[in-house]
Amino acid sequence: AAPDPAVAGEAPLAKLWQAAKVPVFITLWYLFNIGYNISNKKALNALDLPWTIALIQLVGGLLYVFPLWLTGLRKAPKLSMDNVKTLTPVASMHLGTHIGAVISLGAGAVSFTHIVKAGEPVVSALLSAVVLKKYFSLPTYLSLIPVVAGVGLASAKELSFTWLGFAAAMLSNVSSACRGIYSKKTMTGKPLGENLTAANMYAVLTIIATVILTPLALAIEGPRIGPVWEAAMASGLSAQAVIKDVLMSAVYYYLYNEVAFLALEQVNPVTHAVANTIKRVVIIIAAIIAFGTPVTFLGSLGSGIAIFGVLLYSLAKQKFDK
Repeated sequence: AAPDPAVAGEAPLAKLWQAAKVPVFITLWYLFNIGYNISNKKALNALDLPWTIALIQLVGGLLYVFPLWLTGLRKAPKLSMDNVKTLTPVASMHLGTHIGAVISLGAGAVSFTHIVKAGEPVVSALLSAVVLKKYFSLPTYLSLIPVVAGVGLASAKELSFTWLGFAAAMLSNVSSACRGIYSKKTMTGKPLGENLTAANMYAVLTIIATVILTPLALAIEGPRIGPVWEAAMASGLSAQAVIKDVLMSAVYYYLYNEVAFLALEQVNPVTHAVANTIKRVVIIIAAIIAFGTPVTFLGSLGSGIAIFGVLLYSLAKQKFDK
């Protein structure tokens, strides 16, 4: 029998998509990340309400994922209360990672937050040794030296340095490292409900984090929302532009995390490490251009050293500590 022309036509398209999907996903991951960091910083510049903006960003993700579950486009996860209890500490650390980054982005330059967040492997290595009693090889530890040196140099020469920005970015690092370690220690091998794909796991953590953050955000910033909004409007800012930046930051936040899962499922750990390093460089450069952030030679040198150290760490860990 002659081959069906429709099926024959689909095969080249399928091959083309197979070849193109990794570059497409990584490109979208970068673009959504740039969009998030720029719209988030604009929103925080207009409204000094990091807890409230962080909450809106989490809620925005739920408005994206709930319709997918309700329409059956994505299978909804099925969890017991025991599953939720198991995931709540991880969700708390997920929240710490997010709120720390948002507070840091509001307190200083986007580029500075990402330089400090490049130091996460140092925190992760220390906590792995202390909590899990897991030790890495000497080359892996040596690769952390340029990370520490680079972050230190960049921080010392950062023109927009604030202790709040530094401390909040470190909170994000510690929370992220703890999330990874806690997950390994308590969740490995445990049954965690049905349909809990990587994307659905992220959605469930976002739901729990939203429940935790809502009363905190209202308690910390609830009384200030009205006065801060009025001050922003009195300064001549457009209500439409401010609302657009807040809402777009929520859209970009969830989309870049969603696309990150799609991209990372398709690549090996070394490609992931390189892509993640390039992503940070791209965000730093894009933010410096978008906001005209002044940079010093030594600050730029420190950033470059730190980011190169992160790449070395990722590659050394993959080679020596599988």
